Amino acid sequence: MATANSSAQVKSADNTAQLCRNYSGLPAAKRSEKNADPSVPPGMVAIRGGRFLMGSERFYPEEKPRREVEVAPFYIQRHEVTNAQFAAFVNSTGYRTVAERPLDAQQFPQLSPEQRRAGSLVFQKPAQVNGMGDIHQWWIWTPGASWRAPEGPASHLRGRANHPVVHIAFEDAMAYTKWAGQDLPTEAEWEFAARGGLNDADYTWGNDKNLRDAKGKPLANYWQGPFPLQDFAQDGHHGTAPVGCFAANGYGLFDMAGNAWELTKDDYLDTRSPLGGMKVAKGGSFLCSDDYCGRYRPAARTPHGIDTGMQHVGFRTIWRKSDNPKK
Repeated sequence: MATANSSAQVKSADNTAQLCRNYSGLPAAKRSEKNADPSVPPGMVAIRGGRFLMGSERFYPEEKPRREVEVAPFYIQRHEVTNAQFAAFVNSTGYRTVAERPLDAQQFPQLSPEQRRAGSLVFQKPAQVNGMGDIHQWWIWTPGASWRAPEGPASHLRGRANHPVVHIAFEDAMAYTKWAGQDLPTEAEWEFAARGGLNDADYTWGNDKNLRDAKGKPLANYWQGPFPLQDFAQDGHHGTAPVGCFAANGYGLFDMAGNAWELTKDDYLDTRSPLGGMKVAKGGSFLCSDDYCGRYRPAARTPHGIDTGMQHVGFRTIWRKSDNPKK
């Protein structure tokens, strides 16, 4: 049964579709809120903080134990960081992402110059798979792939200024946040915001996984069909969607489920397998399918290496009163 919050999301989904297509990818500097704090960066939503039940006992082991956690007030970007926002950072600083830098010959002397070329991991739909244990059947190291060329060197960003930036490594995200005078959220801050006030719900919109909008479309950009062979794209998108194309959660935040995994500041800790050198990513992506991943939920989490990018990993920033605003 849909909650009042999820019912509102179903009704508002159509209203957001046109708005997302017209969004430039840059949050408006003008503040429409009455008495808005001028020190808060544009595009931010205030989160009051509080106590909540973090994690889940109903899905994957790494989401356990479900426990009570408290977070202090903070502000969080309404959207995932877009290509337009990241381009503004790069144009201002000349920054090159990890995916755009070749591997160091002294650090990797065993590799040939060809093997040390700059690149990143790109999803390629295979014709068939031999079991699901080997992700290299669909994740392909692709020289020339980066945030500028998400599918590889023949791709581009034309028409995608308002899509989430991807192929982002932890170092890249932190460089952006420093430039912007912001920060990455902790895992707890991210999950609190993603829940949108629904403290015990499985999804950002409630407990009904199959809830659809007024036109019968899913409420997030994830994989519909047998992964990794066929995506029916019932949500209207193969790959990333423009940010904000699906109804916001109870806090007015878009794409806290699906579209692109979002990096957090926290190290990935799992009592079953610590996985050192990894960071927690949250929210799932356009590649999350119910028959393989199913992680487009607030409690879901995945480890992401700090030294690489992937076609479905981006980020979202937060701002706290203690953060130094951009000069």
